[in-house]
Amino acid sequence: MLMPKRVKHRKMFRGRMKGQATQGNRINFGEFALVALECGWITSRQIEAARIAMTRHIKRGGKVWIRIFPDKSYTKKPLETRMGKGKAPVEGWVAVIKPGRVMFEMNGVAESVAKEAMRLAAHKLPIRCKFMSKPEVAALPVVEGENGEVTVVIDATEEQVS
Repeated sequence: MLMPKRVKHRKMFRGRMKGQATQGNRINFGEFALVALECGWITSRQIEAARIAMTRHIKRGGKVWIRIFPDKSYTKKPLETRMGKGKAPVEGWVAVIKPGRVMFEMNGVAESVAKEAMRLAAHKLPIRCKFMSKPEVAALPVVEGENGEVTVVIDATEEQVS
């Protein structure tokens, strides 16, 4: 399972998940990608399950890149415990995902095989995802703002790109 080797603070705040992904929103390594359409937490177990589903379907033929890492801890109190007595111990690790984030990339297989492998992986994840290929990302409509920022439009949701 994926987890950080060491962190400065074990117990973290919950944080917020508003807005679009500003980093990790481009296909950099492979030809095909699985892109998040909504925000959420993805645990290290879910990432591992998706990776196993993809590699089993492609029969170790191509190459798979995992573009997300669970670097945020979450805590959980034991059952039937009264309120108070401090924050609970760390239960596991999650990756914070925003819309537009490229989660997995794949290369070295046919598009139909990659699409089916990504579909199997998407069923293991708790958020809605979309299969994209590199030419599709290059053909996305780009809107230039008045103060110089560039916005990429994905499925009627806007995504900020620096």
